[in-house]
Amino acid sequence: MEKGSQNGSVIRVAEGSKSILRSGCILIDKPAGFTSFDVVAKLRGMLHEKKIGHNGTLDPDATGLLEIFIGRGTKAVPLLSDHDKTYEAVLRLGIKTDTEDLSGQILSDRSDLVGNLTEEKIREAFSIIQSRTSQIPPMYSAKKVGGKKLYEMARQGQEIERKTVPIEIYELRIEEISLPEVRFTAHVSKGTYIRTICSDIGDFLGTGACMASLRRTKIGQTDVKDALSLEELQKLVDQDRAEDALIPLDQMFSYPKACAEPQADRYLLNGNPIYAEEVHFFSENGPDAEGPAGNLFSSAESRDGFSGNSAGQKNSQVRLYLSDQKTFAGIFKKEGSLYKAVKIFLE
Repeated sequence: MEKGSQNGSVIRVAEGSKSILRSGCILIDKPAGFTSFDVVAKLRGMLHEKKIGHNGTLDPDATGLLEIFIGRGTKAVPLLSDHDKTYEAVLRLGIKTDTEDLSGQILSDRSDLVGNLTEEKIREAFSIIQSRTSQIPPMYSAKKVGGKKLYEMARQGQEIERKTVPIEIYELRIEEISLPEVRFTAHVSKGTYIRTICSDIGDFLGTGACMASLRRTKIGQTDVKDALSLEELQKLVDQDRAEDALIPLDQMFSYPKACAEPQADRYLLNGNPIYAEEVHFFSENGPDAEGPAGNLFSSAESRDGFSGNSAGQKNSQVRLYLSDQKTFAGIFKKEGSLYKAVKIFLE
């Protein structure tokens, strides 16, 4: 994931102003013991910026990738919340808890049965659970029912009926079996709880199980390898280099890039639709425009999230720039003969 300033995404404010950064995303490697909100609060103080949000809640005991959005970047969160996620996790066989992880109260302990499990049986359980297409959210989760988070009800001793939700488990790959623990990688859709996967595997095996540890490594196209620890970010702030951590907003989307003709700029600046013939696409092999041809973007830029399929491009959402080819206007979608705004990111 490319980092750095672009299109004025990073703005150094005048002396005496409070904000250090505005508009973009910072990837944080969340430590254990912090809630996602704790990280947001920490960055508010560190960057002196009130408008901060995150994409994808992590449990306090979990570690790994957290996307933090700054300034107008918070408007991008609803557009990016559907991204798939990848985790590294450890399952503990034999123990079943009310929270489905080791932090909860033990409901049953069948550790005596774990020694009888074969590798073949464990792999069968993973295969069966991977094929499931729905899941019941755990009571100890941030999912809201009737405007209240489930974990808030659970802490009050309440347990309510939850509806199953559709999920996709793209991959459950066992990395190591060292009983009573199994280390695995999970690639799943939005809203899939790894704790519940662990519990379901334990139920299938008849021993019970819970999650022993969890680390998120990917959200969509972002990777924890590109993330900073809180200490590393603080060091950049102390060196007056906080902008080095900021990913420009447009790079958080993988939609094709497109540019407007000069006469359309004033409409974009007001969030109005523009005609399709005023929009130009660019592929790795050259221009692919709705309107007049012209290679406005470099080949390196055009490869960024671009499929090269002309028909597909013209019917998908796009990252639309002003005619200067640099200023990111927002995400637009073609409807009939017009491109209409899905979300505007201009100041």
